[in-house]
Amino acid sequence: MSKKKVFVTRRIPQPGLDLLKDFDMTLNPEDRVLTRQELIAGSKGKDAVLCLLTDPIDGEIMDALPTVKIFANYAVGFNNIDVEAATKRKVAITNTPGVLTDTTADFAWTLLMAAGRRLVEADKYCRAGRYEGWGPMLFLGHDIHHKTLGIVGMGRIGQAVARRAHGFEMKILYTDEFRLPPEKEQELRATFVSLEQLLKESDFVSLHVPLMASTKHLVGKKQLEMMKKTAVLVNTSRGPVVDERALVEALKHQTIFAAGLDVYEEEPRLAPGLADLDNVTIPPHIASASIDTRAKMATMAASNIIAFFKGEKPPNIVNPEVLS
Repeated sequence: MSKKKVFVTRRIPQPGLDLLKDFDMTLNPEDRVLTRQELIAGSKGKDAVLCLLTDPIDGEIMDALPTVKIFANYAVGFNNIDVEAATKRKVAITNTPGVLTDTTADFAWTLLMAAGRRLVEADKYCRAGRYEGWGPMLFLGHDIHHKTLGIVGMGRIGQAVARRAHGFEMKILYTDEFRLPPEKEQELRATFVSLEQLLKESDFVSLHVPLMASTKHLVGKKQLEMMKKTAVLVNTSRGPVVDERALVEALKHQTIFAAGLDVYEEEPRLAPGLADLDNVTIPPHIASASIDTRAKMATMAASNIIAFFKGEKPPNIVNPEVLS
């Protein structure tokens, strides 16, 4: 293999970098998102770019980088990349699907339980030295067992979340653009309903849809008002799926009980007032942040680049038509 030039836009776990040892690799030395100009400057003259979900890659960027033949996205989602523009220019786009399914499902449950049982709020209370002893009304939250879980988007992650609900003997409702086959519904013990019915009947609502025009603000003021006052909303999909300002108002006025968010509408900025609320759990987009999973993502992204330059079909190519 000739020594191809690769630019890695931000440090990734070492196993992925090790796989690229036979390439002429340049790594962004700073642990931050590059500006548009820095991204172009770093990628100039390179054959491949290993990019992140935080790197917007559009037609203008591609035109500024005519030598780049593949953008390997270190993410499952690829809404940061204009795939149509890439396909038109015969530029390959790859992603890292499947690897973070279980890890993200685990974290959705982490948020569900933390928000439902007021864990972060109670932790702050103790750290502030306010705990003076057990009390019957202290930090009352909501049971999870035997409650109703509504899953919006029953893809790989949604199904993994559903399987975890079986241990809590929950009733599972789901909605999706496409209904699952009857045998899969039976396996998951899940009932297909409309979004409206799901919101009205669920005690916990977990979002697992991709970001598209049809899913932007899928949950807004109207949908939040459909939910139970005791309900908990969890979002580990994409920030703009929820109208964050409407959610702030709903939490502030106790339209719903609580929320757990790992993604934000204008990441990394939060909607005004969100951080001031006690009834929301707001980690910094870490649903896939386990050591094992992030390492697997790194090796998958690197392997896509290696396969491409070997003349093979990258395992996770998004636009395979560019190879013909």
